[in-house]
Amino acid sequence: MQLNLQDIPRVKTITKSDFINHYFKPQKPVVIECAIEDWPAHSKWSLDYIKSIAGDITVPLYDDRPVDYNDGFNEAHAEMKMGDYIDLLKREPTKYRIFLWNILKEIPQLQKDFKFPDFGLRLMKSLPMLFFGGRDSHTFMHYDIDLANIFHFHFEGRKQCILFDQKQSKYLYKIPHSLITREDIDFSNPDFDKWPALKNAKGWICDLNHGEVLYMPEGYWHHMKYITPGFSMSLRAIARNPKNLSKAIYNVFLMRNYDNLMRRIKGQKWIDWKNEKAITNTHKTF
Repeated sequence: MQLNLQDIPRVKTITKSDFINHYFKPQKPVVIECAIEDWPAHSKWSLDYIKSIAGDITVPLYDDRPVDYNDGFNEAHAEMKMGDYIDLLKREPTKYRIFLWNILKEIPQLQKDFKFPDFGLRLMKSLPMLFFGGRDSHTFMHYDIDLANIFHFHFEGRKQCILFDQKQSKYLYKIPHSLITREDIDFSNPDFDKWPALKNAKGWICDLNHGEVLYMPEGYWHHMKYITPGFSMSLRAIARNPKNLSKAIYNVFLMRNYDNLMRRIKGQKWIDWKNEKAITNTHKTF
């Protein structure tokens, strides 16, 4: 048995008005296949190109180990020179990923390779972020702390994306005071005997290829799996829905700080309690 997922709609190109009316306003995802063919990045950006201009930069790496109470918020698990990391990606499967890598700060010349597209939303110009992963590496199912509208541009290889809207949270084994679901759920091949509520979740799926952009509406849960080594860039627009905007403010200024405080006070007991509550809360609703 598989998750109840429908294919994310695909369009070759899209006008601003069609995007706003058919996808932004109803908050539905879409893959735009030919939105960036006029970018220099479309022909230039590859793992080899990134290695050639950033090979000596030391980058933070993350893997899929469970959250530990000693870990700081978004604390890296390892570091490596970018050139060595790309060699690793191309040589063998690895769990190590790069995420939230600010290219404006690290490699300013990459700014010349892309422009901010006009989809009808005001994009945050200071926050283009890159994400890298090796074959079969994946993110935990999560949503972003600011519940932003996200445009996710993929480069080199292929990446599988599974999305759920916030209405599905009650079926996903969401961990309280957190932005993730249970980390031991394999969303690519879920165990429905262990996680029966997932049978009721209704979501979306796509494979992203080089040069394609995925629009993820506000607060959408997302699980990313690299079918082949590759990387992506996200551009963001602030949440417009007042409920989502208020939740984003709560997450940034209250929830995150409260969670860090409880980790310091209770240690691993806090993590264990949250993991258990993810099950009891979900099954209570289910």
